[in-house]
Amino acid sequence: MPGSLRGKVVLITGAARRIGASIGRRLHAEGADVVIHYRGSAVDAAKLCDELNGLRDGSAISLRADLNVLDELPALVADVLAWRGSLDVLVNNASSFYRTPIGSISVDDWDDLVGANLKAPLFLSQAALGPLRAARGSIVNIVDIHAQRPLKDHPVYGAAKAGLAMLTRSLAKDLAPEVRVNGVSPGAILWPENDIDESEKQAILRQVPAGRLGDPGDIADCVLYLAGADYVTGQVIAVDGGRSIGW
Repeated sequence: MPGSLRGKVVLITGAARRIGASIGRRLHAEGADVVIHYRGSAVDAAKLCDELNGLRDGSAISLRADLNVLDELPALVADVLAWRGSLDVLVNNASSFYRTPIGSISVDDWDDLVGANLKAPLFLSQAALGPLRAARGSIVNIVDIHAQRPLKDHPVYGAAKAGLAMLTRSLAKDLAPEVRVNGVSPGAILWPENDIDESEKQAILRQVPAGRLGDPGDIADCVLYLAGADYVTGQVIAVDGGRSIGW
């Protein structure tokens, strides 16, 4: 319903650009006050914050934290509470994504990919548990359809996202009934920033029954649904044009 998040405070990690920014705009349009987390995209975060505050004064703030530095996570939550005094929805969207072919994987690759995609969502959720419980709020994790079906040359990323899918279900059980926890698994929504060639793009699209690339708004709409779906928890919803039916 229009305005369904009015009065709610939402923290979205990695929200300065791409899918995270789309989630921020969508939830803000439904009345939420939005915390735009970023690590390196300060300029983009500031632009989005200005855009949202231009629509509704004082409704957005940007906060920096390195999610791989665990000591910064309680401080991030504390900054949110200092701004609004509560937290209703946590969207764990921030992610690292790149190839790690077997034979070339380094410990740094492991620490970065597992840190961004699994470790940070766990420890940030834990840091935010108090206010989320007080608000009877929810957590939405951005997973990936490749948590179920491996993507060639991405074994570390795939393992981390598979862990995030299990973490989603585990937290849903452990935090019920006060906090609901769900996930969204995007399919082909945006092409990676490290370009793939046209033939690879076409090969991917041939695996999508819908026959086209998705849109970040498709993910944002699903996050909005899960943020307000009071009787849904422990679910990971694929938003992929049908690709995960079987490719």
